[in-house]
Amino acid sequence: MSEKNRDGSNKSARERLQQQREREKAREKQRRVLIVTAGVVGVLGLAAVVGVIAANSGKDGDSAKAGPVVAPTGSIEGDKPAIPTGRADAPSTLQIWEDFRCPACAQFENVMRDSIHELEATGALKAEYHLATLIDGNMGGSGSLRAANAAACAQDAGKFTPYHDTLYTNQPQETDDAFGNNAKLIELAAKVPGLDTPSFRSCVEEGTHDGWVEKSNEAFQAGGFRGTPSVLLNGESIFPTKDGEQISPENLKKWVAEANKGKKPGTASPSAG
Repeated sequence: MSEKNRDGSNKSARERLQQQREREKAREKQRRVLIVTAGVVGVLGLAAVVGVIAANSGKDGDSAKAGPVVAPTGSIEGDKPAIPTGRADAPSTLQIWEDFRCPACAQFENVMRDSIHELEATGALKAEYHLATLIDGNMGGSGSLRAANAAACAQDAGKFTPYHDTLYTNQPQETDDAFGNNAKLIELAAKVPGLDTPSFRSCVEEGTHDGWVEKSNEAFQAGGFRGTPSVLLNGESIFPTKDGEQISPENLKKWVAEANKGKKPGTASPSAG
């Protein structure tokens, strides 16, 4: 082989190596957007969930256009806005920070939902849902914000819980910003009896609670959470584990029973949500 041919072959090999490195770098950058946060063993046999890194979530371009802060009916205010469910005087509180576009949040909800509702119904537990717009910031789009606003509109109608659950059971792929379309959110409202009303549609289309959702997302950012979902029981993180035990429906019930030992269950009327 001539010197010229060898030089050409070497150059071609170097170019292929460089291209390969660039592809690997791109894959690694994409990989860093997602982290495996837990192994969750539950009734659905879920082996693992993926949590979304919070590092880039400050890039949400809609925050500057969110407008005034209009809190949904019956919401918790202060520096950590939330929508409460369950009995207000329940002895234990579950704080859930989540994003309606987050696939790990959907997996958490689909595994844990029935147990949370059961504990709420018995007065053992109340929940506080803190809404974040993490994926809008990480991946672009507005589905996190639009869905959270729609959920807050459902809270105004006293139907937060069924609509919240409907959004998660009908969650699109993470890269599909379907929730960014208000028409899709109104379409899903038809699955909740009595929710699809002119007032709900107006609330969704006008982004009535956008400012409140952004305030909630700012609290998420200030809270130092690693990602969504972030779940705390009486202020202690239980996701993905608590004291070396993985979260599961059975363990959640056990942890709540331990926390409530010697305490009376709540008897107040359930929150409107």
